[in-house]
Amino acid sequence: MHITLLANRDLHSNYALNLLLPRLANDHSLTLFLSDTVGGDSSRQPDLHWLQFLEQTLCNDLLFPTLDRAGVTGELLTFSAFETFLEQPWARLNDPNSETGLAALAASNPDLLISLRYGRILQPTAIRLPSRGVLNLHSGRLPQYRGVMATFRAMLAGDTLLGTTLHWIDDASIDTGRIVNTHSEALDPQRCYLSNVLSLYKPGCRAIIDAIHALSADEDLKSHQATGAGDYFSFPSASECQAFRAAGYIWADLAHFATILQRYHPPAEATVQLDLPWIDFSEDGLLTLYRTALQP
Repeated sequence: MHITLLANRDLHSNYALNLLLPRLANDHSLTLFLSDTVGGDSSRQPDLHWLQFLEQTLCNDLLFPTLDRAGVTGELLTFSAFETFLEQPWARLNDPNSETGLAALAASNPDLLISLRYGRILQPTAIRLPSRGVLNLHSGRLPQYRGVMATFRAMLAGDTLLGTTLHWIDDASIDTGRIVNTHSEALDPQRCYLSNVLSLYKPGCRAIIDAIHALSADEDLKSHQATGAGDYFSFPSASECQAFRAAGYIWADLAHFATILQRYHPPAEATVQLDLPWIDFSEDGLLTLYRTALQP
């Protein structure tokens, strides 16, 4: 099949694509479009600004360009290094419903669209382009947590479960389409927010791969409509962020976060041979980089 993937330029999307693309590239023709942001300006809250730095700025502006310029790869690949799996290099697509955006989508000749943390809402014309439809992986249980940052909402509510939902996008409404697969796992209250979110993508990507295999074999991909409307959530307010921290949660365990980032780096011996700058992934180093990023 010709599969067009829509994702966002953030760490979680990149991690998920590392799980998906090598598994799909041998049997399918793949095209990748990326949005720059999800929703509006979520960074006005200090907590969310810190989160955006960890999820996007650190990777897109610091780590990934350094690795790409050196032409080296680690266990995990940057967005640019995905080129080996794609029909063409990834492209930005922040306006999928415009004339130009629709033309770009149509040029990929999609049999199936896969949406994964994509930052834009597809309108009917875009939804009708792929002959097999549009599947979206939502990093939350539906219909309880429609919208953004479902993991944050589950943690703040004191839920015992986290989950992902693979569902069809049938129209321009948000997270309301027919559900193909729901995965639930125990919420680990000792994990930081970023770790809890990342933990969802192995089962979530398995669900995507299973769905693609079924569609490729012309099997019936069973689905059902969710019961109840659930709630729609936007980005948390300052008071909600404060309540999150008061409950003992943290956005990022920087020691654990550093181990994730180091998986993008080549082995130490290659670093020495290439004289590749090493980004200080320690807690102090990350905080220093963040303070530097705040400078005008």
